[in-house]
Amino acid sequence: MRGVGTNQAAAVTMVRARLGAFLLTAMVLPGCAALPGGGPAPLDTYDLSAARVEAAGPRRGRVQVLVAEPGALKALDGESVVVRPSPASVEFLKGAQWADRLPRVVQARLVEALQATGRLGGVGKPGEGLAIDYQVVTEIRAFEVRMDGAPRAEVSLYVKLLNDRNGVVRAARGFTASTPLASGGASGNDAYVAALDRAFAQVQRDLVAWVLGAL
Repeated sequence: MRGVGTNQAAAVTMVRARLGAFLLTAMVLPGCAALPGGGPAPLDTYDLSAARVEAAGPRRGRVQVLVAEPGALKALDGESVVVRPSPASVEFLKGAQWADRLPRVVQARLVEALQATGRLGGVGKPGEGLAIDYQVVTEIRAFEVRMDGAPRAEVSLYVKLLNDRNGVVRAARGFTASTPLASGGASGNDAYVAALDRAFAQVQRDLVAWVLGAL
């Protein structure tokens, strides 16, 4: 009987040792990803700014405007920041991403910029319960850092102002802005995105003023 008890005690001790080793391994492995070389580094995540536009003219308190999600080609319809080494080639900025798909970020900032003017009765996105009078329909044609020639950020939007009551396009226009990469201040990914934000801010100012003038 004593021999059996000894064997049982030894077996229990072995199980405990194995369990302890397993738990130690389980605690150490998740930490490996945080060590240098233990896993992919997190991406720098960026947003865009909403431009502040000093709008003139009368307030159109009864007009409600819907900003549709912009359309874009596949390269621009994602979270990657686009870089063009040449007019015919597309790359993505390493280690960087937008806070959401680019069309959704652009849409949100256009809504915010139009709302901030205080000139319209309502501005929003689909599903927000607006009694829509007009739609701002946008196509993103360029939103990239260009490396052919002098490095620069380029943003180009084509916009239609659509009468939602009868489907007639009231006005249409393209908006383009280009800004050089700053030589001082921000560097790396920050410099690329800062230049894109400046170009987008110029496009927003022109676009918002045009929408208000066309209504």
